[in-house]
Amino acid sequence: MQRIRVLVVDDHRIFAESLAAALAAEQDVDVAAAGSAPAALRNLDRAATDGRRFDVLLADADLAAPLLAVPAQGAAREAVPRAVPRDGIALVSGLRTSHPYLRTVVLADRDDPRRAAAALQAGASGWVAKDCSLSRLLAVIRGVLRDETHLPPALLTGVLRELTAARKHRSESERLVESLTPREREVLRCMVAGLGRKAVAERLFLSPHTVRTHMQNVLGKLGVHSTLAAVALARRAGVGPVELETAAAGAASVPVP
Repeated sequence: MQRIRVLVVDDHRIFAESLAAALAAEQDVDVAAAGSAPAALRNLDRAATDGRRFDVLLADADLAAPLLAVPAQGAAREAVPRAVPRDGIALVSGLRTSHPYLRTVVLADRDDPRRAAAALQAGASGWVAKDCSLSRLLAVIRGVLRDETHLPPALLTGVLRELTAARKHRSESERLVESLTPREREVLRCMVAGLGRKAVAERLFLSPHTVRTHMQNVLGKLGVHSTLAAVALARRAGVGPVELETAAAGAASVPVP
């Protein structure tokens, strides 16, 4: 019998342990519980290192873990901190890259089409009410391992509406980003990474004045009035941040106009 390894993540420890105990009664389920996102990441990394990785993660939609930095998985990435997410959806999003084999299901106190759509966009395979029956939850766990997506029927229309709207916003955002020059896109990626004008200048070997001009052009072409709004639009368009671990290499260089 092939066993299913499940990790339950909920900052309400009694709920997490009670659910884990209920799932453990199934003959084909091995289960562990974690009370926070940092604890979940430690469990996942340790299990992967030991060759006993988890198959399914059940994450509370409203994790209240503090925002910390922990080492990324693997010795090669020890110098790069990994941000610990504040809620279950952010946790799911981060795991899509670090643990791509893992199927994730978000557990929620209430039906919310917008957040359910966000969970699916983040990489979740399902959205399940916390008060659902154990048989329903087990059906979802087994279903997501068959690459099925599970949503409560009452949420389907709302989630489809949210996903359609998100695609429309993404298409518009992509069109605006495409209007930028290659240099302006580089500057935008630096902005997404949270770099200020001086840091961007050092990284791109430009003068602060030139960087300021590029930033103003980026805001104008994107039709926004703040860096925060530009970053939000960039993320909708799929623009990622520059790799900060290599930014220091250019710090000693002299900016040129």
